[in-house]
Amino acid sequence: MIDPTVFGGALTGRMAFRPGAAPLYEQLPPGRHDLGFDEGRDAVLVVPEGLPTDAPLPLLVMFHGAGGEANRVLPHFVAHARSRGFLLLAPQSMYATWDIVVGGHGPDLERLDNALATVSRHFRLDPARLALAGFSDGGSYALSLGLTNGDVASHVIGLSAGFMNSFAQAGTPRFFLAHGRSDSQLPIETSAHPHARRLLESGHDLTLQPFDGDHVIVPWVVGRAVAFFLGDDAAKPA
Repeated sequence: MIDPTVFGGALTGRMAFRPGAAPLYEQLPPGRHDLGFDEGRDAVLVVPEGLPTDAPLPLLVMFHGAGGEANRVLPHFVAHARSRGFLLLAPQSMYATWDIVVGGHGPDLERLDNALATVSRHFRLDPARLALAGFSDGGSYALSLGLTNGDVASHVIGLSAGFMNSFAQAGTPRFFLAHGRSDSQLPIETSAHPHARRLLESGHDLTLQPFDGDHVIVPWVVGRAVAFFLGDDAAKPA
């Protein structure tokens, strides 16, 4: 295993961002905010109504699938963010899918660091409730980054993820894997099952949630993933 303290993020996928710094500016108002990346494919932040100003806030980062965009995944989580009071950040890959899928960590990792730094300038983030989540290729990205940056992410949520690549491992985040039993694109037997074995062998806390269905995002599974993130008993597998 590569020591993540020796090699840089470009090689290992280590994030530069660390939660915990005091915000520099006032909280952004409720609503949807583009974070202003000049190169396009902006990151989107959803700020619910009524967030406390004197307490650290949970943050869930949601990565879209291949060929997707923020608007494809945000609708599955926005209602939960508003009802449960957590920040929701949806980065977007520079190209058709995430950098790690096509050639290794690069611009998307840098943009994620920048997006998180921007959010932390306006909000005090809770290090114990910072989740990396994603669907399909986005799920693979979340699993890979989460395993490598478990000292940053407290929770990792993979929805129908295909792979989990990590050249370095830090921390012990909790993992939630959901996968359709009849997934025709990424069969559960060659994705979620070996991921689960690897995580259990490395001592990670794991919730495995199979469901009857294909390569899709299922509302009740999203509900369980959010409950897992926020520490609810409802996160237990069916």
